[in-house]
Formats: sequence, C-alpha cells, structure tokens
Amino acid sequence: MQKTILLGLAALAAMPARAAVAEAVAAKADSASVVNLRNVEVVANRANDKTPVAFSNMDARQIAKVNDGRDIPFLLASMPSIVTTGDAGGGIGYSGIRVRGTDASRINITANGIPINDSESHNVYWVNMPDMASSLRDIQVQRGVGTSTNGAGAFGASINMITDAPGYDPSAEVAASYGSYNTNRETVKVSSGVFGDHWSVDARFSHIGSDGYIDRAYSKLWSYMGQLAYTGSSTTVRLLAFGGKEQTYMAWDYASKEDMAKYGRRYNPCGQYTADDGSIAYYPDQYDHFVQHHVQLLGSQSFGSDWRLNLAFHYTKGDGYYNQYKTKRTLAEYGLEPFVNSEGDLVTKSDLVRLKNNDNDFGGGIFNLNYSHGRVDAVLGGAANWHRGNHFGNIAWVRNYVGPINPLQQYYHNTGRKFDSNIYARANVDIARGLSAYADMQYRHIRYTIKGVSDNYDWNTESMGHLDVYRTYDFFNPKAGLTYAAGPHRAFASWSVAHKEPVRDNFTDGDPNRYPSAERLFDYELGYGYSSSLFDAGINLYYMDYTDQLVATGQLSDTGNAISVNVPDSYRMGVELQAALRPLSWFDWQASATLSRNRIKNFVEYIYEDEWTNPITIDCGDTPIAFSPDFTFHNAFNFHVANFEASLTSRYVSSQYMNNAKSAEAKLDSYFVSDLSLAYTFRRIPSVKALRVGFAIYNIFNKKYFNNGYAGAGYTVNDKGEKEIYRYAGFAAQAPVNVMASISLKF
Repeated sequence: MQKTILLGLAALAAMPARAAVAEAVAAKADSASVVNLRNVEVVANRANDKTPVAFSNMDARQIAKVNDGRDIPFLLASMPSIVTTGDAGGGIGYSGIRVRGTDASRINITANGIPINDSESHNVYWVNMPDMASSLRDIQVQRGVGTSTNGAGAFGASINMITDAPGYDPSAEVAASYGSYNTNRETVKVSSGVFGDHWSVDARFSHIGSDGYIDRAYSKLWSYMGQLAYTGSSTTVRLLAFGGKEQTYMAWDYASKEDMAKYGRRYNPCGQYTADDGSIAYYPDQYDHFVQHHVQLLGSQSFGSDWRLNLAFHYTKGDGYYNQYKTKRTLAEYGLEPFVNSEGDLVTKSDLVRLKNNDNDFGGGIFNLNYSHGRVDAVLGGAANWHRGNHFGNIAWVRNYVGPINPLQQYYHNTGRKFDSNIYARANVDIARGLSAYADMQYRHIRYTIKGVSDNYDWNTESMGHLDVYRTYDFFNPKAGLTYAAGPHRAFASWSVAHKEPVRDNFTDGDPNRYPSAERLFDYELGYGYSSSLFDAGINLYYMDYTDQLVATGQLSDTGNAISVNVPDSYRMGVELQAALRPLSWFDWQASATLSRNRIKNFVEYIYEDEWTNPITIDCGDTPIAFSPDFTFHNAFNFHVANFEASLTSRYVSSQYMNNAKSAEAKLDSYFVSDLSLAYTFRRIPSVKALRVGFAIYNIFNKKYFNNGYAGAGYTVNDKGEKEIYRYAGFAAQAPVNVMASISLKF
C-alpha cells in the first residue's frame, strides 16, 4: 500500500516546482501588517530569482509552524534533497543534515554571512545553538556550489541563516512544548520596540530538555539571544550576542542489530563497563559539555540610492570537553606507567576515564559593497578570519592504579591556528528582456598550522605522536551563468568551481609523509520553473564532478586511525523535481523528489587483519558514495481553514550504504516516515495578539527505522591459511510514534 501511495505522489512530483505561491502570499500578508526596520545583515551570499542557483527559502512564519524545540536540521527536513540524522533518536541532541548526500562538514553554513562551521573540522554542532530557530527571520538553502560566501568551501550546499530584524513595536512572546521522552522547551522573547526615534532592544532566553529515545541520551540545553540596534535614515547598526550551553549524554557509538535484538532498540553502548562484581554497569558522567558565545557587530551605510556598504565584525568563544569511560586501555597510550597490582601481577591495561577538551577562539571581519542601478547589480566583498584551537586531554581516573597520578593528568596538548581570507566580485547584468548574465569570481587564501603533541600513540617511537603541520592553500573559484525570468517562467544554467582544504583529522590521524591534497569540484546546473496561482512546477539537473575527493577507504595511519584519502574521480548527478498544487483556497499539495547517482570510480577497499596489520585490497569498481541515497521524496498535504491548520508530511529515503565498498552489512534500509501536525490560533483574546496551540504526532505509522550509523571490517586467517573477512556496523535507531504539544502567546 505504501509503495502504491509513493508512486502516486512521485508522479505528481514529476511536475517541476519553484515555490508555493500560497505560502508566498501568506508571508506577504503577514509582512504587510508589520512595519520592519531596515535589515542590516551581510546578505551578499543570498540568491534571488536572477541568480542561476538552485535554492529554497523558509521564512519566519514557516519556521514558527514547525519549531517546537527540535534541532534546525529537522526543521529543514521537507526541503528538496535533504536527509536528516539524529543520535538520540528524537530530533534533539546531536543532529546532522545532508544535502545531495554531502554532510555538514561540506556544507557552508553562515549566520548573517558569518561562518558557523568549525574552522578546523568544518563540522557544525547544532547542539551548541539550541533554539536558534526562535531567533531567525529566514533560512536559505542553496544546493550545489552556490554563491561566493565566507568560511568553509561549499561542497554540496550552503545554508544561510538571517537573524530577526529589530522589532518596531513593543512585544513579548512566550512559547512552551512538551512531549514524549520528557522532551520540553521553554522560550521567552521580548522587544522594546523603537525608542528615542532610533534605538531598539530585543532578547530571547530558551531552555530545551529531553531524555532522548535512546537510553540515557539526554540533553540539557540553554541558549540566549540579545541585540541592540540603531536605525537612521541611511545608517543601521546592530550589536548581537547569542550563544548556548549544552550537556548531552553520549549516544554516538550506536548499536549493532544483534545487540538491539538482545537488549532492545533503545540500547546505548556508550559508557558501558564491567563492574567489580562482574555485572554490566554504565558510567553516569559519560557526557559532552560545551559552552559557545557569538558576538556580531553588523553595520550598513547607504550612499544615495545606488550604493550600500555592509560591514561585520565577529568573535566566537567556545570551550568544553567530553567525559568518557574507556575499557581495557593500554596505559602507555595515555602517558601512564604499568603498575603491579595487589596480587603481584603487572598491569599494562586498565579501565580509565579521560576528558578531551577544546578551547577555541574565532574572529574576524567581513565586508561587501553593493551597487545596483539600471541593468547592473554588483557586489565586491571579502573577509579575513582567524582561529585558534587548543586541544588537550586529561586522565581523571584509572581503575586500581598504583603509582603517582596527578588529578586530571594531561596526556596530550596541541594547538591549531588558521587564517582564512577571501575576496570576491560578483555581478548580475540584464542583457535582454528577462535575460540576465551572472559572473562571480572568488580568491581564497588559507594558512593552517598545528603544533604540539597528538592524542594518537605512536608505537614505532613509543610516545605520543608529534604534530608539526604547516599548510597554505590558494584557491580560485569562478562561477558563471545565465538566467531567464519573465512572467511565470524562470530558467537558468550555471557552471561553478569550488575547492576545499583538508580538515584537522586528515592531519592528526594521517601519515605525516603523505598528507592529503585539497579537493576540487566542478558543478554544472540546469533548471526551469513555472509558477501560477494554481500550481508551481520546477526541475533542476545537476552534475557535480569531483577531483581528489577525500573518502574513507579503510586505510589506517601508522597509529592505527582510520584515514580519508584522495580518490581521483567521483561524481554526483541527479534531477530535482518540485511541484505544488492549490486546487482549493483551503488546501494545497506540495511535493519534491530527487533521483541521483553518486559514484566513486574504481574504488579500492583496504581491510586489515584484526583491523590493525597486514592490509589486503579489494578492487570494487565503481561504487556508491557512502550515505548517498539514490532517491529521496518529500510530500505535504496542507489544510488551512480560518484559524485552523493541519499538515500531513511524509519523507522517503531509499537505501544507502555506510561505507564506500557497497557491502551488504553496511546498508541502511529505505524508510518512509509520516508526521501529522495540527494547530489552532486564537486571535480575539483581550491583551493577547495571538494564542497558538499545536499538537504533532511524529512517525505516525510507527515505522522502525535507522537514519545513520557506521561500518567497519577486518579479516582473520583460519587453520587452512585462508583469509576470512568479517564486517560489522552500528545503527542509529529513531523513535517510533511520538508526540509533542506546544503553545505560544504573543503580546
């Protein structure tokens, strides 16, 4: 039955779509009733209808409809080509997002044009920004290379977030949610409105908590946002501060299907150890703790009607650690000497507790000068950003240790420093009626160093690994395209180039004698869209051609760590289809589908004996890129009668592999999951602008599925001298049917 429904929906999705006009009209109506101050964010990385880029927007009204405390990736789950993941299984905690199969470390993510990706790992830890969605005006997701931006290279997509503009009138809002697994959110927002003709103050405080679907995968999250704004006739300045504090119990080890059959789907192996009496126990403090603060100073100055200068200065402070119980660890790996126990035995391995710490500083400046007159719209922009990351580890406890050990004894310490600068020029020129030409050229320079002692033990030297990394990169990223936009039609074609430097782990876990090279991407896009009052339709074709893409092959470094290596040829190609139908004033139907082929050419897998020595290789030919499903589908039936709203949303993700060798044991099965949301808004309550009550049922058909995991392999030699390969995998189980109730009051 599900397959029949899916095929029917896919048939409708084959009608291409650009955007739902009903949502645009509603958003326009909302904005018409509110007077907004001038926007001051650095928006040069935004795409519009004349930009030859595939993109989707989500405005504040759309965000509010789905925002009940879940992490931002889950709020974007209905957009084309997006797949979300979550360690805790309930949408809160460590969450991830993939666009066209690429993960967040390859997605450029900014807030007001300022990079959010970690400078060294390129990852984005959404758990460090809880309830950020409550302070966003809109989000734009660009698929493919997109426009020139700041920070990590866009190797599959860009996510651009814009924070709330200052409020014109005094207002306040209180929101709360509660649901399954003791999931709860409490948010308070206040705005002074304009005072003294020019000034305004806005603030938000939030708390989010959840026990998680996975056992012990709790989250305790706090966040804030504050801004002071000055608005003049041609000058606008905003000082923003936002941040978060998170404490989450680890759930990232996942569980094998065998363990889940034995202990249940909620089984969490993190923190598990054998107690002195032989029973299974769990370390209660196996948690991750991090505090992150962002400060942004944004300014905009207009010079007449044609010129506008935007400036931004920013600083981010991050500090935290995770606390981890490790069983039967070799003491030498942690700078500890073997000891003789009470029974006279020499102990070289023991259980211990380690703390791995990060202390990060990131800051810089961004500018863009905009010129718009007649047929020309041009931008000159750039940025210079620096990063310092201290990485160090401590030993907090060792089971039955005999000998000197200092409290929180440090066993490694290294510092990464990065300077990242870029300058770009972009222009869009109308060359005929409805036809415009686009060109975008960016030069990017990176200098990256790591100095100190690694957390990897080098068995050859019998000491912790030494790090002495110095790398510079110079990238030229050109982009060009044509767009035709007239009446209900929009068509575009573009070609873009992107480069990406290796991340920290490529150096700390790699072989100093063969560090990887930078990656390069040629992105070809071709799209068409049609929009009318009755329906929208759109199609986008893409071909993303990678040179020296870094992928996991199973190879290990000299210290036994899994490494990624450059593969000469790989690609992603596909077709993205969107459609929206509005046959009635109170009903609309939206759907999108992506059919893709994601391949590594001539992939060679490495497998080690006992996962450590004597590697063998397997020529696999052309293989699917890990975590890249060939088909994704999103569908939404939306009902809106007077003040009542209802939506039935569904998403289908085809099977995918968790390694690049296409092994059956590393396969994530396909899943089809549906959510039902209901809401009613009361608007005639004295002293209250609006009271909205909502109720959501997630995974309404109780699908038992996995959306993430890991895979590994090794081999043993039997009595006949034959090599026997074994494979294993862990899976991120997601919650069955679960509910969330929410309420918000606006004053």
